[in-house]
Amino acid sequence: MPSQNIQWFPGHMAKTRRLISESIKLVDIVIELLDARIPHSSKNPEIAALCANRPILTLFNKAGLADKAVTRCWMDAYKAAGGHALAIDCVTGEGLKSIAPACREILKEKLERYESKGMAGRKIRAMIVGIPNVGKSSLVNKLSGSKKARVEDRPGVTLSKQWVTTNIGIELLDMPGILWPKFEDETIGENLAFTGAIKDAILDTETLAGLLCERLLNAAGDKFCARYKLDAAKLEGLKPHELLAAVARKRGFLISGGELDTERAAAIVLDEFRSSKIGYISLEKPEADR
Repeated sequence: MPSQNIQWFPGHMAKTRRLISESIKLVDIVIELLDARIPHSSKNPEIAALCANRPILTLFNKAGLADKAVTRCWMDAYKAAGGHALAIDCVTGEGLKSIAPACREILKEKLERYESKGMAGRKIRAMIVGIPNVGKSSLVNKLSGSKKARVEDRPGVTLSKQWVTTNIGIELLDMPGILWPKFEDETIGENLAFTGAIKDAILDTETLAGLLCERLLNAAGDKFCARYKLDAAKLEGLKPHELLAAVARKRGFLISGGELDTERAAAIVLDEFRSSKIGYISLEKPEADR
């Protein structure tokens, strides 16, 4: 079961790059969402250049699905590098009340200048950016108190920019999800696929799930083995497709003739990782990316 060279850059993402570049002058600050489980892989390397001269507040979204200790390490690393970061979760509401104060603190000098010119109370304008399926629309809806943005658990739902008014003193410019044309590291493409940022329809899910089994065994072997009642000692040296077969065997997934139903096992492993049924797991640690 070989690794997949995963790439996905549909045409509308090139349009989004242009939209961001053209619209950046309309906002005071950029709010960039990352997936707390894969902060490095979910950070678009083009965003900093596209949003030049605008401060960026980084939100580690889906923090409720990640290892909290690892997320704290990521936030510490960002702050040590002079960045601004918060951990949030749009499902539980974690960290959402801190977004507006953080934006005001970052823009403190600019807001003081507005006030000195008699423009006190001017609403902050923020552009929301991030990869597909990272939770931008969910955040917009939470902050606006409505369902103005479409929300589905699949990438590529928001396809155009839209302004949204909130009750926290911020006007939000919601941008479509955007990846970048080529993933230089195949691990990045895999991580994006594991978390659902890349459409499953373009992937071989059995290969992907086998690779995920291998990654879970390395990153959180105790949780992986506990979920599927596997003996860690017996998994040593197994290849990705063999790990997936072990899951299918333990779950009793069989098709006619007694053959293992690894397709069904693949769907289960991907779904249970994405919904944190295997546990709260982070696939990347900051020290691994430095």
